[in-house]
Amino acid sequence: MEDPIAEELVAAERIFGDRVNLAKRYVEHLATSGIERGLIGPREVPRLWSRHVLNCAVVEELIPEGVRVADVGSGAGLPGLCLAIARADLHLTLIEPLERRVIWLEEVVMDLGLENVEIIRARAEAVIGKVECSVVTARAVSALSTLAPLTIPLLGGRGELLAIKGRSAAEEIVKAAKIIKKLGGVSTEVLNAGVTVLAEPTTVVRVKVARR
Repeated sequence: MEDPIAEELVAAERIFGDRVNLAKRYVEHLATSGIERGLIGPREVPRLWSRHVLNCAVVEELIPEGVRVADVGSGAGLPGLCLAIARADLHLTLIEPLERRVIWLEEVVMDLGLENVEIIRARAEAVIGKVECSVVTARAVSALSTLAPLTIPLLGGRGELLAIKGRSAAEEIVKAAKIIKKLGGVSTEVLNAGVTVLAEPTTVVRVKVARR
């Protein structure tokens, strides 16, 4: 059931290229041990490709070449592992506080042989100043007004936050505007990633940060 259907396979091959088999192996982990250990709900299995893996992986098109990326609240590796598979040129630091999730992530990274991934068991606020990155990613962590203080400080005053969001993205931006500005955000916009690849593009809030 975790095998991609025709249109998902086409999208996966476009996004992951010659690493598509790694993506397939990752989905196998999600559909088996990921469910067994409570990282993914069993009802999500038919939607692993469309709703989760491809939805996350297309964010790679918004990330510059060769940068360091910190993924906050990585959980089941969404989007962190998807980005690491899609882009071997990126260095991903997965930040996850829960031990059982960290253990699972370590097992998957080892099995896939991903050399561009580092995993840290910690809360995001505990590693401010200790993690080097120019892009921070997050998905399904919290509302933007709560997420911004957890993520933007990791950038050290320069870079961008890419937060995967849903239909409430614009509303969240309005509510978080003051805190984002206080944290050094100089522009905030809603982008659609994967427009030419996915039937339903991914909604991403991008916050650009610069020292004043």
